[in-house]
Amino acid sequence: MTKRRSFLKAAGLAGTVGLSGLSGCIGNFGSQPYGDGTVQFMMSPSEPQDYMMKQYKPYGDYLESEIADASVELQYAADYTAVLQGLGSGTADVAETGPFAAALGVKDDKADIALQRYAYGSWDYTSVIVTRTDSDINTLTDLKGGSIAFADMTSASGSLYPLYMLKKAGLSIGEAPVSDNGADFEATWAGHAEAFSALENGQVDAAGVGQFITQGDDGLKEGFEYVKTYEGIPRAPMVVSPDLSEEEKTTIVNALKNAPDSAYVGADGEDGTDDDLWFSDVRPADLETYQPVIDVANELGLSTDLLNQG
Repeated sequence: MTKRRSFLKAAGLAGTVGLSGLSGCIGNFGSQPYGDGTVQFMMSPSEPQDYMMKQYKPYGDYLESEIADASVELQYAADYTAVLQGLGSGTADVAETGPFAAALGVKDDKADIALQRYAYGSWDYTSVIVTRTDSDINTLTDLKGGSIAFADMTSASGSLYPLYMLKKAGLSIGEAPVSDNGADFEATWAGHAEAFSALENGQVDAAGVGQFITQGDDGLKEGFEYVKTYEGIPRAPMVVSPDLSEEEKTTIVNALKNAPDSAYVGADGEDGTDDDLWFSDVRPADLETYQPVIDVANELGLSTDLLNQG
């Protein structure tokens, strides 16, 4: 495949959202704020739809309570590209998405990075290539000629970093993540849950996913082992539509920045249960926060062309 152009250089302050320190029930923009009186909150498909709807319900309810004259509607996107298309077209106003997808969105004028999320005691997280303990795979080179399931093609932990690890191990990744043409392995791309499920069901030899999808109550789920891990990826951002006014952006960002603990507990309203949100805090962020992800994408020769694939 012809090497794609390097898609992002020095980040600077591009793609940031200014914060004015406003609080309380704010953002009265007339009879039709946010275009139609509804703030569309879009979720990336990192886990099954029903589960994510339960996770994000209190978050959406809280956001609605902080915005005057507007309701909040949760949407579940088919993939990361659909998130960016929604933000860029004005059919979505705010979204949770992955680091690489957000960087692509900024480059393509489809998103502004606003916040970074915090979880499990850290502002960063881990990508893994995982296999079953009963396999003969001990190193990444053992995957030559094998099959690997990845998350969405624009997922940082579920596509970008696994491909980077495979390339560094000496395997050809060919045209990945657009296709597995020219790669030393067979590949499929779906979501984190679907990729790990394919491994669980014996349909593939390994999965390249975010570590979070492989975890049970006591760490890595029984019957699986990591072939390779990559730590230190900046945790996923919250992004807003560039079509929003600065006042509308500030209203959303400040509301989410000041969200109480009760917004993170899921639909059952109880802390420590299965439908809790995976993150517990946010802080202001910009494109520079995700420069490490951009650097890896540049090394792989990836660009905003990915937004037009699928």
